[in-house]
Amino acid sequence: MSAISSASLLLTEDHPLHRVQRISIGVGGAALLVCAIAGLAAPTQLLRSYLVAFLFWMGASLGCLSLLMIQHITGGAWGVAIRRLLESGARTIPVMALLFVPIALGLGHLYEWAQPEHVAHDPLLQHKSLYLNVPFFLARAVLYFLVWALLARSLSRWSLRQDESFDPEPATRMENLSRGGLVVVALTMSFAAFDWAMSLEPHWFSTIYGVIYIGGSALTAFALVIPIAGVLMQHAPVRGLVSADQLSDLGKLMLAFVMLWAYFNFSQFLIIWSGNLPEEITWYLARLRGGWQWVALLIVGAHFALPFALLLSRRLKRDPLALTGVALVLVLMRYIDLHWLITPAWEPGHVSIHLLDIAAVVGMGGFWIWLFIRQLEGRPLLPLRDPINPVVQ
Repeated sequence: MSAISSASLLLTEDHPLHRVQRISIGVGGAALLVCAIAGLAAPTQLLRSYLVAFLFWMGASLGCLSLLMIQHITGGAWGVAIRRLLESGARTIPVMALLFVPIALGLGHLYEWAQPEHVAHDPLLQHKSLYLNVPFFLARAVLYFLVWALLARSLSRWSLRQDESFDPEPATRMENLSRGGLVVVALTMSFAAFDWAMSLEPHWFSTIYGVIYIGGSALTAFALVIPIAGVLMQHAPVRGLVSADQLSDLGKLMLAFVMLWAYFNFSQFLIIWSGNLPEEITWYLARLRGGWQWVALLIVGAHFALPFALLLSRRLKRDPLALTGVALVLVLMRYIDLHWLITPAWEPGHVSIHLLDIAAVVGMGGFWIWLFIRQLEGRPLLPLRDPINPVVQ
C-alpha cells in the first residue's frame, strides 16, 4: 500500500467515466436544444419545467455537501469510498448558482406573490409580503449560495491538504466545520425549500416541508454517487482499494435514507389528513385527484416499498451491479416525487407531463454529470491519508 501515490490515483484518460461524461454532455446538449426550440412556443411551461429540474439537481449538489459533512462528523470507512465523489458534487454549487439566474428573471411567471396584480387583491399575500417579496427573495438566495459554496470550498481544500501528510489538523478542521456547518446547511436548505418550492402555493405551508427536501436531497446524492462508486471499484486505479463491506455500508445508508424519506412524508400526510382543515387538506387533494393519485401510488411502491425490500438483501448490497440498479431506480423516483410535489401547484386538476419536463431535467442533468466528472479530474480518487482508512500507510 505504501507504493501508492497521488498520481497513481488520478482519473486516467481511458477511464470509463470519461465515456459517461461524453455521453451525458451529448444527451444533455440535445435535450437543451429541445428546450430552446419548444420553449419559444411555451415560455411559461419552460420556466416551470426548469424550476423542477433545478430543484432536483440543486438537491443533488446539496445532498453531496450534507453527506460530506455527516461523514466528517461520524467517521467510518464508508465515507472514504465516496468522499471525493461527494466533494465533486458539492463543488458544482457555484455553477448551480448561475443556473438559478433564469428563475430569478422569471419570478413573475412562477410565483403569485411576485405578481402585483395578485397581491393587490389577496389580503394573505399582502400580509406575507414582508417576507415574500422579490428583493428579499433574491437576497436570501444569494446568501444561501454564498454559504453553501464557502462550505464546499473549505472542505475540499482541507481534504486535499490532508493528502499531503498525516498531520491531524486538516481532519480536525473538517470535523469542527462540519459540526456547525451541518446545522447551517439544514437551516438554509429548509428556507430555500420554503422560498423556491413551497411558496408556489403561498396559502399553504408545512413546517416539515424543508425537512422533506433535505432528506430527499441526501437520498438523491446517495443514489447518484453509488453507481459512480461502483464503476470506480471495478476499474483501475481504484479497483481493489474499496472493499465489498464498504459498498454494503453504502447500501445500508441508502436504505436508511429511504426509510427517513418515507417517515418525513408520512408524518406530514398523517398530521394534515387527520387535521382535515380546508386550508391544509386542499394541498393533498390536488395531488390525489385527476390522475395524480396514480403517481402517488407509484411513488409509494417504487420509491419506498420496492427499494426497501431489495435493500434488505445482504447479497444485493455487496453486488455493485445490483446496487447500482436500485440506485438508478431511486434517481428516477426522486425526480417523479419532486414533479408530484411541485407541478400540481400549476396543474391541480389533472396529471401534467410535458415534453419540456423531460427535456429540462435531462438537459440540466447531462451538464451536471459532465461537470461532476470534470471535478474529479486532477485529484486522487480516494483520500490518501484519512485517519479512519488510509490508502497510504
